[in-house]
Amino acid sequence: MRGRNAVWDWPKHWSVVPPADFDAAVAASYFVDRTGDSGCHMVAGKILYHRHMQSDSTPRLLLAAVAAVLLWSAIGCHDAFTWFLEVAPALIGVPLLIWLYPRLRFTNLVYALIAVHAAILMIGGHYTYSLMPVFQWIKEWLHLDRNYYDRLGHFAQGFVPAFIAREVLLRTTRLERGKMLAYLVFSCCMAISAMYELFEFAVARATGASADAFLGTQGDVWDTQWDMTWCLIGATCMLLFFTGIHDRAMARLNPPAARP
Repeated sequence: MRGRNAVWDWPKHWSVVPPADFDAAVAASYFVDRTGDSGCHMVAGKILYHRHMQSDSTPRLLLAAVAAVLLWSAIGCHDAFTWFLEVAPALIGVPLLIWLYPRLRFTNLVYALIAVHAAILMIGGHYTYSLMPVFQWIKEWLHLDRNYYDRLGHFAQGFVPAFIAREVLLRTTRLERGKMLAYLVFSCCMAISAMYELFEFAVARATGASADAFLGTQGDVWDTQWDMTWCLIGATCMLLFFTGIHDRAMARLNPPAARP
């Protein structure tokens, strides 16, 4: 079929599932044929796919933004030791992502979420989690008993890794979408949270009072349990409400190809 208004179904033999919002009436806008004709036309069993939604410049822009925030966070930070401990995950993760880029290029959605998570860590490193000004203002305005910026950080600790783990599992294994995938993604997030709490414990045991700002318990004896609870909430929110958005992002990254 030809024409911008061509209507057809998503071929079942394609290896990539259709986006959750796939509309057969507008599917032609995603394809061009070899002759340059706009619209939809299958030629020799091959499909050329428009990838304008997956910009190759986005990861570079995000990397530059993260580097700028990192530099800002280091200048005039509350104390250098706390800053280093707070930003350590970003200092490890960003070089790893750069190394992986030629081998495993994540979706721009995942890169954007990682950048936001890194910024949360760096802001926490600059001010400390218990003194972050915006949440300190919220604390005073609402007469709360603590600064809740650390809860945001631990929500992100579950929310963002859920995207990463899900994408890795779907793209590098034969796992299909379903309960097992959700279980493994959830388990990965909770394992990361548990490891981070053990890391906090080790730092506190090794450095004593020097780690107080890093721990940020603010007098709450259940701080560790609350940290893991917010990680659980973050991972659960991703799995319940954002898998469709993630699938569409992966469909743009990996365009379907028709088999001859």
